[in-house]
Amino acid sequence: MSYVKANAVLPENLIAEIQKYVQGEAIYIPKPEKDYRKWGSRSGARKALDERNHSIKSAFQNGKTISKLAEEYFLSAETIKKIVYKK
Repeated sequence: MSYVKANAVLPENLIAEIQKYVQGEAIYIPKPEKDYRKWGSRSGARKALDERNHSIKSAFQNGKTISKLAEEYFLSAETIKKIVYKK
């Protein structure tokens, strides 16, 4: 995260108002909620996990055991259970 000097981007009257509450401290101003992205949506990690989980569910429905899936996907049996029994 990079920092920006307030006086470089904010009007003086707004800086004066903020100084009533905070002086000489670093504050974080979050993005609006509408601009948030779900984890992994930008990198593609979310899509890869969804595809992996779909494959696991399909294999389970086609008769593969939980222990075999855990071994094949390098996951714990509990994690496989969470994936296959999730609605």
